[in-house]
Amino acid sequence: MTFRSAMAATADISKAIKSVFERIEVACVKRPEILPKITPRLVAVSKTKPKELIQIAYAQGQRHFGENYVQEILEKAWDDSLRGTCQDIKWHFIGHLQTNKVKKLLEIPNLYMVETVDRFKLAKEIDKHWRTLQQPQKLKVMVQVNTSGEENKSGVAPDMCCTLYQEVKEKCTNLETVGLMTIGAFDHDLSRGPNPDFQCLLQCREEVCKKFDLSLDQVELSMGMSNDFEHAIIHGSTNVRVGSTIFGARTYAAKSEEKSSTSSDSSKNNHISNEIQKLKINDKKT
Repeated sequence: MTFRSAMAATADISKAIKSVFERIEVACVKRPEILPKITPRLVAVSKTKPKELIQIAYAQGQRHFGENYVQEILEKAWDDSLRGTCQDIKWHFIGHLQTNKVKKLLEIPNLYMVETVDRFKLAKEIDKHWRTLQQPQKLKVMVQVNTSGEENKSGVAPDMCCTLYQEVKEKCTNLETVGLMTIGAFDHDLSRGPNPDFQCLLQCREEVCKKFDLSLDQVELSMGMSNDFEHAIIHGSTNVRVGSTIFGARTYAAKSEEKSSTSSDSSKNNHISNEIQKLKINDKKT
């Protein structure tokens, strides 16, 4: 890898991460005084992206990365070169999790949090396998809430949020229930007012805090993605999941390329992909 090639491959992601952190900082200032003064955690969503882009983001200081699919997080987390260069990476699982895949997921190195516990059966399975692994610390988990009521989205119904939170908190002793998570509808027009999904999750947190005598800063909220993470932070998010804004538009095998939200994102992703190919060619020549 030449110095020139490494610099070229790093430029776009470095700029993107810096911009996201600046936007997070501005959004924090706009939050109402009543909300906890917590700097939101940035989870860089790296699904469908090659390990080289993760390594670049890691080198820029990013530590939390999110994956949606068990097979993909297994391949990346166990990759020798990625483990060697990203030793204190923190993996978040943010996709729908089947109980028969829990064991393999929990065995990966540096698993930091499972954000998508949407049923007690799943929580019990996670608790059982984490206990078997005899880890020195509890595994952080979040209860996923289907705030939009869409059938194609996972999550417990809002009116059952407290019940599931209580079951996980009291019966899964190897897990640390740290907060609530939602995906929400993708097409909310912010010009019409606050996102109702975010408002719903805020209400769920209030109910959880009241039931368990907790302060707001003791229950995290994972909400907000590339298109609305600033709005989510203003309304109380402590954990934002940002993918395309950092890495560019996603591509999927055997599927048409996902349309970019902006032409600049698409251009950025193409540039990065070209540079990665150059790096691989140069590596083969040396």
